[in-house]
Amino acid sequence: MFVDFHCDTLYRLVDKGTDFFERTEERHVDFPRMKEGKVHLQVFAVFVDPKFMRKNAATMALKLIDKMHEIIDKSSEIELVLRGEDIDRIKSEGKIGALLSIEGGEALEGEIALLRIFYKLGVRAITLTWSLRNDLGDGVDGVPDAGLTSFGKQVVKEMNRLGMIVDVSHLNEKGFWDVIEISEKPVIASHSNAKALCSHRRNLTDEQIKAIAQKGGVIGINFAPQFLRDDKRATIEDVLNHIDYMVDLVGEDYVGFGSDFDGISSTPEGLEDISKFPKIVEGLIKRGYTQEQIDKITHKNFENLIKKIL
Repeated sequence: MFVDFHCDTLYRLVDKGTDFFERTEERHVDFPRMKEGKVHLQVFAVFVDPKFMRKNAATMALKLIDKMHEIIDKSSEIELVLRGEDIDRIKSEGKIGALLSIEGGEALEGEIALLRIFYKLGVRAITLTWSLRNDLGDGVDGVPDAGLTSFGKQVVKEMNRLGMIVDVSHLNEKGFWDVIEISEKPVIASHSNAKALCSHRRNLTDEQIKAIAQKGGVIGINFAPQFLRDDKRATIEDVLNHIDYMVDLVGEDYVGFGSDFDGISSTPEGLEDISKFPKIVEGLIKRGYTQEQIDKITHKNFENLIKKIL
């Protein structure tokens, strides 16, 4: 079983008008291949394209949320995860759990009331920034020495109160440390890798990885080749290498997956779509991981975090 904490499939569905329930080579994720890949909980990003950053961001987010609800209305085999207690029940019923996460706090349009409205619509996590600047703070391509804004700090505190997961992927380093200081609950990096193995600006330093672990959070390994290797010639072995590195650094309790499927233009060799997730287990077994360690990395770490916060 697998938990994948990040895919951009909703954006692709809305942008292209395709059917989630049809197997298609146009995307990395669809319902048939999710079942093949044994993914029982998928976090669907509500990605606000940068072109909507200053206009109609909330409307765009609502369109993607509406698409998720449309998918759920069409199938009794998919259910929205709203509380931690939902996870085990949905799994026991043989369904796939779907969790909504806004990617880009510009969807809030500077209004804390919109945060509470999105929560009521089923959103349970927010990636505070994409790579650029918004009302909450600066992403990795923003101003390096600018951290969270006063509004961004207010959002983190309100997310803690509501029971929402704070996601630091895409934040610049100053904003990252602001979140670590402010959040009273565990935080995640839903789709980020180890900078020690690949120098991409979106990856995490050892100090950041340790800080997330010390707060009881989880880091989702991203499958984007440019986040796995500096030469971008990634294979499944590079995904395993990043797992090894983080496990060696902080232990197996803080690592999971955030594939970024449908948000990346290419994939590692051997992980061409979501149906290939079981190959990771084969690789972990070959590298000597125990079944208990594998269960934590593949699903239990993120499941436990969701149960703590939601």
